Amino acid sequence: MKKISFKKSFLIIAALTIIIVVFTFSTRRQKIDFSSQVKPIFNKKCITCHGGVRQKAGFSLLFRSTALANTESGKPAIIPGQPEKSELIRRLTLKDPEERMPFKHAALSKEEIEILRDWIKQGAQWGEHWAYVPVQPTSVPTSTRFFGLIDNNKDWVKNDIDHFILQQLKEKNLTHAAEADKVTLLRRVSLDLIGMPANQQIAQQYLVDSTNKSYENLIDSLLASPAFGERWAAMWLDLARYADTKGYERDDSRTIWRYRDWLIRAFNSNKPYNEFLTEQIAGDLLPDANDQQLIATAFHRNTMTNDEGGTNNEEFRTAAVLDRVNTTWEALMGTTFACVQCHSHPYDPFKHDEYYQFMAFFNDTRDEDTYEDYPLLRHFTDSAKLEKDKLISWLKQNADTSQINDINHFLKTWEPAFHSLTCDSFTNSELSDTKWLAFRNKAICRLKKVNLDKKDEIIYRCQAYKPGGLWQIHIDKPDGEIIATIPLALTKDGWQISTFPIRSATGVHDLYFTYSNSNLKKPEENGALFDWFNFTTSFPGKEKAGYEENKRRYWSLLTMQTATTPVMVENPKEMHRESHVFERGNWLVKGKLVTPGVPKSLNPFPANAPANRLGLAMWLTSKQNPLTARTMVNRLWEQVFGVGLVETLEDLGTQGASPTHKELLDYLSYQFMNDYNWDIKKLLKEMLMSATYRQDSKVSSEQLEKDQANRYYARGPRIRLSAEQLRDQALVVTGLMSDKMFGPGVMPYQPDNIWLSPYNGLKWNMSNGQDKYRRAIYTYWKRTAPYPSMLSFDAVAREVCTARRIRTNTPLQALVSLNDEAFLDMARKLSYQVESSYLNNPQQQIEKTYEQITGHAIPEKTFRSLMKLYKAALQKFNANRLNACEMAGGQSNKYNTAATGALVVVTNAMLNLDEVVTKN
Repeated sequence: MKKISFKKSFLIIAALTIIIVVFTFSTRRQKIDFSSQVKPIFNKKCITCHGGVRQKAGFSLLFRSTALANTESGKPAIIPGQPEKSELIRRLTLKDPEERMPFKHAALSKEEIEILRDWIKQGAQWGEHWAYVPVQPTSVPTSTRFFGLIDNNKDWVKNDIDHFILQQLKEKNLTHAAEADKVTLLRRVSLDLIGMPANQQIAQQYLVDSTNKSYENLIDSLLASPAFGERWAAMWLDLARYADTKGYERDDSRTIWRYRDWLIRAFNSNKPYNEFLTEQIAGDLLPDANDQQLIATAFHRNTMTNDEGGTNNEEFRTAAVLDRVNTTWEALMGTTFACVQCHSHPYDPFKHDEYYQFMAFFNDTRDEDTYEDYPLLRHFTDSAKLEKDKLISWLKQNADTSQINDINHFLKTWEPAFHSLTCDSFTNSELSDTKWLAFRNKAICRLKKVNLDKKDEIIYRCQAYKPGGLWQIHIDKPDGEIIATIPLALTKDGWQISTFPIRSATGVHDLYFTYSNSNLKKPEENGALFDWFNFTTSFPGKEKAGYEENKRRYWSLLTMQTATTPVMVENPKEMHRESHVFERGNWLVKGKLVTPGVPKSLNPFPANAPANRLGLAMWLTSKQNPLTARTMVNRLWEQVFGVGLVETLEDLGTQGASPTHKELLDYLSYQFMNDYNWDIKKLLKEMLMSATYRQDSKVSSEQLEKDQANRYYARGPRIRLSAEQLRDQALVVTGLMSDKMFGPGVMPYQPDNIWLSPYNGLKWNMSNGQDKYRRAIYTYWKRTAPYPSMLSFDAVAREVCTARRIRTNTPLQALVSLNDEAFLDMARKLSYQVESSYLNNPQQQIEKTYEQITGHAIPEKTFRSLMKLYKAALQKFNANRLNACEMAGGQSNKYNTAATGALVVVTNAMLNLDEVVTKN
């Protein structure tokens, strides 16, 4: 018998030991993980009857406290450590369909029941969902072990991202792709960072640079481009539900484009993300808030306004407040919170009352659902700003700080008069806005109590429906002393700003209006619109030199007509609005009183933070907040790679998709808050510098079989361009792009009869000159009729926050890019250029057109197809010169030829090619 060597004996013993250990561990019950094993069963099979919406038999699985509480039977359904005594297990295993749970649904599988049984036996411990756990430092898997071997992949890995990706590739037995060529990377990076092809200077500098820094230099150049802010602001507009109109049926215009311009500047200046959010949530509450910080708050003034006749302003003000709550959660924290308005969240740890505590942060603002969209930030001209500076300079020498602040704020913003107004004899006429006072002969209108402490003057803005009529203001009693008489001598189209003294009336008072004039019989003739009131002290410094001059300067600035932007302003203390729980979400059924607060399941509200929107912004951007950084990292990843590390950007909760690379998401989120200090450009650069991003996008049969959707990144991203990218790319490659930035929305070509605005007569008036060829972000956006070609490519109406556009591929999209006059116009302009450079040489014309559009030399197969199309079109146009002229554009005899028409057809087809409408 042959002896076995010591070395072989050792290996055999070691192998047997490993087998025994593996067998022992495989047969031993592992600890059940609540979040990944138990919670999915509850959510899918149990929660519809035993959760936030319904709690049949008094049993709810929403929280551990409710799950272990007594049911209607007087006993708990779950007894930790004792599955054999737990009613839950008994009901799951019964044979009688009238007793077994889930009732009238398929029974749980044996595996699911065993998971629940083991979980109860192990103590029925609840677990936190990964997204609600604070972000912690995550170690980088710098090497991966695979069958005992260490593979560092030093030649492939470029940064820490690649280590995380490589680890998953090894586990899935996938091989990463080679790096894409320079031309492909140039287009890919340009589309991702600036939303369109790079200009010739940047492109050529990269293509001729043979150093190992060329790619990084390209990224740095694009990050520094002004076009960067335009591309990323376009992404944010969906979240901010930005539009140039108010929405609802009337959908009138709204001047809010300065918020869009604020976004562009914020991204270009690389404003840290925590500041970026703080200014949008509470810019008005920052110390010495400047105009730009006030404009930032238009983020939450993008809510719709229903200014149709007959609507209830308080109802739609409340709807706007609820929209702000839901948008804050979905856009900034990737969490569905809207359903908590009616009941506790069915799947995630948020309670019904907590929704209204959170709502209280937004419920005490000055805005109301009225036509004027107050409060409005006033934008003075340069000359007016100089006058305002002179006024403030004089006040600093002659008034106290509180007086200066009041005057400065009042000059900058116009605000609504009151929350509500009740009239004893209010008429239901065409003057249906609640701030219209329309009386029959003699009548009284009573307003809410107002605090006149330390105030001795009222400044108001009003408008008469018709000239004439005697209006009087009273304080305290209708038959008391008349404080002032207001003569309304204006027409219904004019406004009047006036002031009158309150004399010694201080303290809290009722404010009354009376009307009396027997000459005007009809209610609508008696109407007066009181636009806003400001209760203030008299202009200070009466005994000082320059008093009269600066008082006139103040009055001139106050009455000056200016451009405006809707902004957020907090109510003063005397106008504080209380917040209540809405019973079952009904705003008319007020429940218990609540104060501002945040869900207990997340990070605590910061100590010493004010209980207002500024404190909320501090909580939101706290490094202990588990959702804010994760949400933004996931969003940026989705923009670059096509799909988020968690696919459901709008829902990181238990019903959302599971993360493909949770550790990578947490690693980048921690870096974003700490090492990167909320630097968006630095985070984007890290993603784009990775070998993962630089891979060729061609797919192999192995990758198609193992990872068809590219969730594990064994190849580069390949996705359909966004609506904005498609338009901007076409403008650039055809040489028509205007580099003009900022300003009001423009109206490029759109088909006739898209708009129908019977209330206000709004029409689409096509822009002229370079405004017709500006970037997509500047296109005027009407909510009830968004720009149709972009809507066809998955843009959204922006009536509510949209966290993620769902990409589609439909025949309508091809019809748009082949037939829309805007695309035909671009195709003509490029055809004219190419035809002039390569006369009577259709082969070269097609080659050069393709190269200009794609950046690549044309493949032989593609050339043959396009040449065939050219010849067919040429033959058709030679037979019908009118069709040739129509396709060629008919601008001059020089281009009204069959050859030009045929080239336009081919160029237009190129703009529709897969390699053009897709990022490879």
